[in-house]
Amino acid sequence: MYTFTYHKASSLADAATKLGAAADGKLLAGGQTLIAAMKLRLAAPSDLVDLGAIAELRGIKVDGGNLVIGAMTTHAAVAASADVRGKIPALAHLAEGIGDRMVRNVGTLGGSVANNDPAADYPAALVGLGATVITQKRRIAADDFFRGMYETALEAGEIITGVSFPIPKRAGYVKFPNPASRYAIVGVFVSEGSTGVRVAVTGAGPSVFRVPSMEKALSASFSAEALKSVAVDASALNGDMHASAEYRAHLVSVIARRAVEQALGR
Repeated sequence: MYTFTYHKASSLADAATKLGAAADGKLLAGGQTLIAAMKLRLAAPSDLVDLGAIAELRGIKVDGGNLVIGAMTTHAAVAASADVRGKIPALAHLAEGIGDRMVRNVGTLGGSVANNDPAADYPAALVGLGATVITQKRRIAADDFFRGMYETALEAGEIITGVSFPIPKRAGYVKFPNPASRYAIVGVFVSEGSTGVRVAVTGAGPSVFRVPSMEKALSASFSAEALKSVAVDASALNGDMHASAEYRAHLVSVIARRAVEQALGR
């Protein structure tokens, strides 16, 4: 690990000031990816600005037809929340399946979203529910937020403060996990809400993506059977030691049907 300067921010404004003054500063949320990268000398920020003491960045609340979750809320807190379990049980199920117990008790929603790992679970939930990322400067639709592998729409000095999830009529999330890391080899989030049906896939490509053909089929009939004839093109999918692009394409179809069944309570 290279030398760096550590700062513990006392407020959102203080974090923004400290981040802006750093030569190459990084925000520290749960640190489950950043600290590991620094230990391996794959990342060498000049400064770390710790958001852990900022109470306003934590918490879960129902706001009309939306569920708003603070950026520093841990995966474990999301999984255990009565509001999340009651309003969007698929989101609680997703959070409960992230990593191991240590990761869930330290890792945060905002940290995962900002990192945008191509195999992370939360991006599928954001895109699959049509969520909005909230920063101290603006609101960004999830469809516009995730730009590519580890790339987002966040600008320099921009800090995620929370995510607003529209409460759907029904939703489901199923993943085929890597047995060691629990990251998704393929994960599919399906929802039906006031704006229609959404299908989001993580783990299969360079970044989370929607599947319009599946959304069209489910809009006509929200059932697993409706997806049996919908194929996924493997040409743009990831292929690695864990699964070929063709196998991932097959998994997307299988996992999507299971997610629909979960959404239907079966």
